Amino acid sequence: MYEFQNPTDEQVKSYLANSKTIAVVGLSNREETVSNRIAKFMQDMGYQIIPINPRLAGSEILGETVYATLADVPVAIDIVNVFRRSEFLPDVAREFVETNAKIFWAQLELQNEEAAAILETAGRDDVVMNRCIKREYVRLMTGVS
Repeated sequence: MYEFQNPTDEQVKSYLANSKTIAVVGLSNREETVSNRIAKFMQDMGYQIIPINPRLAGSEILGETVYATLADVPVAIDIVNVFRRSEFLPDVAREFVETNAKIFWAQLELQNEEAAAILETAGRDDVVMNRCIKREYVRLMTGVS
């Protein structure tokens, strides 16, 4: 039976160092939310943020156009950072494998074996789950823990 394991710190650091665009699935337009604060931090670190939120499609969050789905995004995506509850991860994984996005990243406390199996079956093994992208950035890219 397949059991998901996160990549090594070296691999996660490589993901962060070699990525430029982060599509944030479930990004809120409310500044006080965790998704908005973390996306803003990553934007401040130089990443292009691509908001994915079907209810807000066509509007802007953090100065960027919001798209309804990953398939709607007209630019290459390096990381898909997911802020949806764990039970929705299989749906996001199915959408992810239909794109050319490189890395699937589920935020802290988000993990789903079905989603991991979908990604693995599709040969998509650049996957991080149950890790905060901001914390990992600070820990691995700045040396501050």
